[in-house]
Amino acid sequence: MNPSHLCQTLQSGLPKLFDCSLAPQGAVRVRTPFMYPDGDLVDLFVEGSDEDFLITDYGEALGWLRSHSFSDRITANQRSLAEDVCLTLGVELDRGQVSVRREDPSDLPDAIHILGQAAVRLSDIWFTLKTRSVTTVADEVEEWLLSRRFNVQRNFQEKGRSGRAWTVDYRVVAEAKTSLVFLLNTVSQDWARRMSERVVAVCTDLSYMVSRDHTVAFVSLFNDKVDVWRDEDFALVQPFSRIATWSKPNELEAILTTEWAPISPFVNAG
Repeated sequence: MNPSHLCQTLQSGLPKLFDCSLAPQGAVRVRTPFMYPDGDLVDLFVEGSDEDFLITDYGEALGWLRSHSFSDRITANQRSLAEDVCLTLGVELDRGQVSVRREDPSDLPDAIHILGQAAVRLSDIWFTLKTRSVTTVADEVEEWLLSRRFNVQRNFQEKGRSGRAWTVDYRVVAEAKTSLVFLLNTVSQDWARRMSERVVAVCTDLSYMVSRDHTVAFVSLFNDKVDVWRDEDFALVQPFSRIATWSKPNELEAILTTEWAPISPFVNAG
């Protein structure tokens, strides 16, 4: 069955809401009525001969999930949830693609429906993680730091000049440099200001750590993939710590590994 014949066969066997067209490399693209959370339609692709047909998404479902995740990659937790979805629906997950195989052309419409549902279910993992974004991002940051082979201590505690014990999200050691990293992550714009103010308070109370040892520095890591931060939030913490954004992990890595002069408010702190 050549691609043109396959395209006609699929179109005749599917409801009118499905649209079939020829795709590169001999495949047939099926534009389905299924939608990702942002409204994009799910496209599936059918390849094959008379007795062996492959229906695949070419990795689009997990690609969508990855592009909408906080670290632009699939985490171990997300992959586990994706595997559960595929197992439940009876589809294969291999090298980022979801697919099913059929031998009888008459089985293709049902297989397309199943795979379309799988794509939607995979993208729906985004909703599950979005409701737990604060915890998820903290875990993702730690996982990323460990993947870069940094020495990481989470929820590091240190007593300030005031006598109060403060908790810093991550203490990161890279060669001879130590960074105390604050994760600013919230879905509330009102709470965003409070988090920025807390960073200033902690940096001020722990300023003796920086003034006595110039290999120690404060870093404020903003989860800028949540659109709650104002310019004044960044301006508030900038005099006290280096600023990094979670959307640019390469810049964060440079901040954690590059030597710098101490920030001015702490140069003469005693």
